[in-house]
Amino acid sequence: MNALITLRVPATSANLGSGFDTIGMAVSLYNIFKVIELLPRGEYKCEALGEGARELSDPAKNLVVTAYEKTCERWGREALGFHLWCHNIIPLARGLGSSAGAVVAGVLIAKYLTGYDADEAELLRAMTVIEGHPDNVAPCYLGGMVVSSWDGEDLRYVNLPALPPEVLCVVAVPDEKVSTHDAREALPKQVPFSDAVFNIGRAALLTAAWATGKWGYLKWGMDDRIHQQYRSKLFSGGEVIFSRVEALPECLSVAISGSGPSVLALVDGAPARVAETMCKTFTEYGVRSQFFVLDSSAQGARVDVDMDLSTALQKYKGETK
Repeated sequence: MNALITLRVPATSANLGSGFDTIGMAVSLYNIFKVIELLPRGEYKCEALGEGARELSDPAKNLVVTAYEKTCERWGREALGFHLWCHNIIPLARGLGSSAGAVVAGVLIAKYLTGYDADEAELLRAMTVIEGHPDNVAPCYLGGMVVSSWDGEDLRYVNLPALPPEVLCVVAVPDEKVSTHDAREALPKQVPFSDAVFNIGRAALLTAAWATGKWGYLKWGMDDRIHQQYRSKLFSGGEVIFSRVEALPECLSVAISGSGPSVLALVDGAPARVAETMCKTFTEYGVRSQFFVLDSSAQGARVDVDMDLSTALQKYKGETK
């Protein structure tokens, strides 16, 4: 299929236990978006395949279009309409950053259709403003493992080194959904001081271990008392799956992926037993599931711009004079 712009965006896993709203990683599961043709301002056509195809074929419900329009407004640029084709592989509302991928795609489409001279920092700020926090959009755009800090105006972020190739990411995805709203509502308004200190230490250890290659510390580093004990009650099997997976010698660490209900484990060695344990646990609790074995240091967003884009833009501008 010919396209003016083709984007590939990865799934992401945020929080990683102790890194609530600050740490995230890209994993090798990708959605594809294509801008097929330009349309008059305010007109959109969406074709979606895969996850959420029916809903996302409605431009009013497609977050790519929403993010694009918000970014054009942010930059003070005209929002041209377009025909969007999507192939969605990332499961929806499962804690794997499907919404972040749509936001990243929408912002990048705005960059290339408007010609706005946005650098990496501005692109990430625009993405974060729309998403509300950077822990998914930063690794989705940049790739790999990213530590980020956002105060509502300023954003700082650091890419950490890639995991060794023998460390794989096993993600079990149950046939349940947990909305981000429900996951946020499950959290307490206040946490004990001791729990806050616990998480600060674990998050610091996680980033230091990742930066220096001390992979044996990941299990400690991804331990958490801020959100997982509350969110694990929102999905079937959540309160037992961690102890079962952590007990396996090949498991380096395990955490809820994003706001759940997917569960992610970093595995050094053969992933079969970890995947089997995860899926058996969900089955035991009456829930079907699927699993993915993924690269734990995936590439970020990739954009291919066809040479015909400039011609299409010039033609559009000529027709609207």
